[in-house]
Amino acid sequence: MLFKRLYQSYLCAVAGALLLGTSVLASAQGYPSKAVKVIIPFPPGGPTDTVGRMLAQKLSEETGQSFIVENRPGGQGVIGGDAVAKSAADGYTLLFSASTFTTTPMTLKSSPYDVVKDFTPIALVGKGPLAVSVNKKLPIRNIKELISYAQAHPGKMSFAIGSQASAGHLSTELLKRAGKIDYLVVPYKGSSPAYQDLIGGAIDGFIDPVLGVMSYHKSGMVRVVAVTSRDRLPSMPDVPTVAETVPGYEFYSWYGLWGPSNLPADVTKRLNAAVNKALASDLRTRLAEQGYLLSPGTPEDFARFQKEDMVRSAKIVAEAKIRAE
Repeated sequence: MLFKRLYQSYLCAVAGALLLGTSVLASAQGYPSKAVKVIIPFPPGGPTDTVGRMLAQKLSEETGQSFIVENRPGGQGVIGGDAVAKSAADGYTLLFSASTFTTTPMTLKSSPYDVVKDFTPIALVGKGPLAVSVNKKLPIRNIKELISYAQAHPGKMSFAIGSQASAGHLSTELLKRAGKIDYLVVPYKGSSPAYQDLIGGAIDGFIDPVLGVMSYHKSGMVRVVAVTSRDRLPSMPDVPTVAETVPGYEFYSWYGLWGPSNLPADVTKRLNAAVNKALASDLRTRLAEQGYLLSPGTPEDFARFQKEDMVRSAKIVAEAKIRAE
C-alpha cells in the first residue's frame, strides 16, 4: 500500500513537471502574446528616447504586438533600471537604455541593482559617435587647434557635460588625458541647457552624441571640430575624427535592450531576432542618417561587448574620480 501511494505521488510529480515545462515552452513559443512595456529611464525627447521609440515601433511591426514606451526618469537612470530589475522575468517588461546604464552605478556609493547579475542582455542596438563642438567665436576649427588653445590657456577653457558618467562625460575626460591638456568640466542637467550656454559663449566646448548636435551644426550655431568614431561619418564627411590628430582615440555612446535576470533563453532569442530584423529594415537608413553605427549580433555578443566596455569605462571613472552628485 505504501509503495502504491509513493508511486502515485511520483506520477503526479512527473506529470506536474511535464505540465510546467510544456507551459513555459508554450509561453516562450507564443511570445509575445500581449503588449510589452519598454522602460526608458530618461525624459522624452533625448537621444535615448528617440532611438528607443523608433526601435519599439519596429518591434511592434515585427511581432504583431504593441511595444509601449514608458519614460521613467530619475536618479540618473537608476529608477527606471530598478523597476526592470524587479519585474517578472517573462519578457513583458524591458529596459532600453544607453551606456550610462552600466557607468552610472560605478559612480554611486550604492546601487539598488547589479548591472551584470540583475539583468539579461538581449541586443546591442547601435553605437552613437560623439561630436566635439566649440563656440563658433573661438579660433578653433580642428582638434589640433583645440589642443593648442587649451595648452595656451591651461585650466581656463571649459567643457560642458550633459550628465554625470555619460558617454560625453567619459569622452571629455578621455580627451583631456589623451591630448595632455587641462580644462574645467562643468556639469549641466541635460544637453539642452549645455547647448544654450555653448551658443551663448558661457561654455567653450561640449562633447555630445552626434544626434544631439546635428541641428545646431547644420544651422551653424556651433562649430563641430571632430567626431569620436574610428572613421569619418557619411552624414558628416567633412568633419575629421579625433583619431586623425590623437591616434587611437575612439569613443561611443551605445544603446541596448535588456530584460530582468533569468529571462527565458527562448524569449531572449526571440527578442534578439526581432531587434536584428528591425535593424535590417528602413530603420537602418534612418539611424545611419543621424550618425548611428548599427550593431546586430547575438545576446552573447552583446554581453561580451558590455563586459569589455565596462572595464574601459571603469578605468576612466577611477582616473577622473567621477562621483555622482
